[in-house]
Amino acid sequence: MEADRIQKFISDVIANMPDDWLRLTTHRLDIYNEEKAKTEFIDEFDRLFEEDNTSVEALGSLPTAYDYIRLGHPLSSVLEWAIARINGVNPESVIGFSSRVMPVMAVLRKNHLLNRKTIITYTGDLPGHFDPEVIRQVYGYSFELCKVDDVSDTPAFDGSAIFVSQQEDLFSTELSPEVDFYVTTDPTLGSVILVNGEDHNDYIPEIQHVRRRESIAMTPANCLMALKQWIGLPAYGDEIDRDQVKGSVDRSIKSITGAQTEPIVGTSGLSIQYAITMGLIHDAQENHPGRPVKLVIPPNCYGGTNDQARRVAACMDHLEVVDLPVDRDHDMVDSLDRVLDEVAKEDAVPLIIVEIPTNPRVEVPDLDQLRGVLSQPRFNSQGDRAIEPVFILDQTFCPNVHFLGENDILASIRTISYVSGSKFPSGGLCTAGYCMANEKASALMEKINKHLKLCDNKATDFQMQILADQLPSMLQRIRDAYANTREFVDFIGKVLPEAKINFVSHELAERGFTPSVFSLDLPTTGNTQQEREERKRALNHKLIRMMINNIPQESKYCVSYGQLKGCYWTIPATSTQGTTKEEDKDYIARIACSPDMDLEQHKAAFRDFVREIGQLRE
Repeated sequence: MEADRIQKFISDVIANMPDDWLRLTTHRLDIYNEEKAKTEFIDEFDRLFEEDNTSVEALGSLPTAYDYIRLGHPLSSVLEWAIARINGVNPESVIGFSSRVMPVMAVLRKNHLLNRKTIITYTGDLPGHFDPEVIRQVYGYSFELCKVDDVSDTPAFDGSAIFVSQQEDLFSTELSPEVDFYVTTDPTLGSVILVNGEDHNDYIPEIQHVRRRESIAMTPANCLMALKQWIGLPAYGDEIDRDQVKGSVDRSIKSITGAQTEPIVGTSGLSIQYAITMGLIHDAQENHPGRPVKLVIPPNCYGGTNDQARRVAACMDHLEVVDLPVDRDHDMVDSLDRVLDEVAKEDAVPLIIVEIPTNPRVEVPDLDQLRGVLSQPRFNSQGDRAIEPVFILDQTFCPNVHFLGENDILASIRTISYVSGSKFPSGGLCTAGYCMANEKASALMEKINKHLKLCDNKATDFQMQILADQLPSMLQRIRDAYANTREFVDFIGKVLPEAKINFVSHELAERGFTPSVFSLDLPTTGNTQQEREERKRALNHKLIRMMINNIPQESKYCVSYGQLKGCYWTIPATSTQGTTKEEDKDYIARIACSPDMDLEQHKAAFRDFVREIGQLRE
């Protein structure tokens, strides 16, 4: 009876849900309560269930679920709520993944840090690329494997028991006191992990954080298919020709990057970054056994990059994160020269991850000097030749710049480039990301691809279709968005010359660096540094509120970039730098312009802001 009531409610929700539940990858941060990211949505959704209210207005008024689609979203929350209701557990205990492997890896990671034993029991076959030996040797996780005929055959175990099963029905789970974590997989949709028992609640945030940093939630499209299957609605549309779509995506990426190695596409930029990191660690273990590995990363770069790198390092004794200062008073080339000398003396394997342009201050190093520093011969403390670095380039801000071709600036350096697909590649329609290598680094791609597959983080068919549709127009969208951004930057410089604007020079733009994001350091006053800083932060929020209130149909407070339409505002210190050390955060405004926006409206709204703070220039 209860199941029938839930299915009827879900059927009505699907009929009336906002289109944005299926289409958007980002949201407005000003209506987002991070402390109650899922619970607030679920609490309100529960209330609608009890009231049997599925009106368009009620569903559209629900608070934001999670902070970003890779961690979770409305449809993943609805799916998890329904599974929890059916099984009589708390919705927080049910967590959906696009990957069939990463929920298992999340428990293994937690137990690795706790030094707790794990047994994985399973029926049928484990996911195709699950490689126990690589997981033990490269990730450092220890566990036992035990195939069983049924969940009831799970043996008593002194540690954590994970039960993995592949079944068409993601919703019904036969709970057993012998099993701590149930992972139900579907070869097309992904997986759901159910945390069994309140004594395991401390695993929930850890599992969610793996989903946030090394994988993604089950995608909106797949959540919708799972819900439709459960209530008996047709779930699948026209079948996608995978080979044709992959061919289209591969051709576009090769054309965009100027490289001819084979691209790799994952479910998100961080899924790709994780595969790169683990693949290169695997390569280092094989080719430089016993050598320490150094992940060289700017301390104030994108928070996900920093957080993921430190999470990997926390699990490995031979891996260390090394800070690379690149912004403000620091020059990337000088810092890199010093750090690589230090790494060489330790006879370590240098893996460098940087953003060009940098985020959020949009700086580009001298590329000739950068190539010189990366190619300079270095020697360890014994006088032997040091290990050649791998340069891992996040070029999400400028995916149009050629670094990887045989005649490009980094052709002589082992270089891997990757891009977050939720930005320009898809225009914000999906999270999928891709990576490419130049010819010198091409041999590394085999290991990267192996770990992307092992983690089951390859892009979904639907994500690939979106990329196939959007990538052909990306270069034109980049040009149009840059034109809007340059005009807006020039206008701000005219009406508020006291502001410090971080954006590329005209000379850099002529060399192809045409980002559509800039940061704004607003002028401030005060008798002390603390007063000046507090006033500047208040002005940041005032500016963003004015832009959103004056142009609500276009201006949004979110971390987005490269979207198809509108203008996006955020403060990196409270969004993209969320896990960055406090002293390295930037409390400045970051603005991203799209190719399709009402620039005159934005100028007028900014002029109103300047007039209000009494510094209008005519």
